[in-house]
Formats: sequence, C-alpha cells, structure tokens
Amino acid sequence: MGKRKAEKVEKSDEEWRAQLTPEQYRVTREAGTERAFSHPHHGEKRDGTYRCVCCGEPLFGAEAKFESGTGWPSFWAPVDPGAVSEHEDNSFFMRRTEVRCAHCEAHLGHVFPDGPEPTGLRYCLNGEALDFEAASKKAGEESPEAA
Repeated sequence: MGKRKAEKVEKSDEEWRAQLTPEQYRVTREAGTERAFSHPHHGEKRDGTYRCVCCGEPLFGAEAKFESGTGWPSFWAPVDPGAVSEHEDNSFFMRRTEVRCAHCEAHLGHVFPDGPEPTGLRYCLNGEALDFEAASKKAGEESPEAA
C-alpha cells in the first residue's frame, strides 16, 4: 500500500457537535480519552475495517488488531501509512505521540513502540473514535440461515 494524500474535511464546531454523540465529540474534537474497557468495540473479533467516526475514512483493518490488555482497541499498523498523522503530545507531563485521522484531524489516540511484530508499534485508540464495518461475505458463500 502506498502513502496517499487525504483531502481534508473541515467543519465548524457546531457541525461536529450535530453529527457526533457528546462522547464522540469529547474524544475526537477535544482529544479526550474514554474509560478503559468501555468502548463499543471491546471484544469485536470479526473481519472488517475500522473507520473514522467523524469522516468515514478507513483507518485500521481487523487483521492488524491485537489484544494488548490495555482496555482500548490496539493495532500494529494502519490500513495505509497516509490514513493517520502523528503529532507530538506533551500533555499531562508525559511525552507521547498522538494519532489523528489524516482526513479530518480527529483525535484517535496514541502510538507506542511496544507492539507486536511486524511493526513493533501499538496504536492505542479510543473506540469512540472508530466505526466498525464488518467484511462482506465472499461471492458464493452461503449464510448460516440459508443452509
């Protein structure tokens, strides 16, 4: 996958508030953090794609998700290097790397150098910042109800 340039989405504060739940707004537009193990994707095991809750851009694939034990969705790589942007974050007397959606600048979480191979990275994200789109069945597969 090559690095791609995402077109920026710009909306007013009022437009974001109208589109998002209060918790999604707090996390994505105000760089908040949800409580551990409280996110809507805790325990999600299906194949699919995690998209930005603000703009719908694909960010992370289920194949890169792993159980980190932290209580937040964790991934070892985005679907495309250009899908996310990284920014220095020195808040709360810590030095971290913030991860944002490259398309709309939504705060997603942080990336740490303690993840699994092949990248060694752990993208520790807020589930409130993500929508999950399950993979569709391949052509010719029958659903269990049809059998």
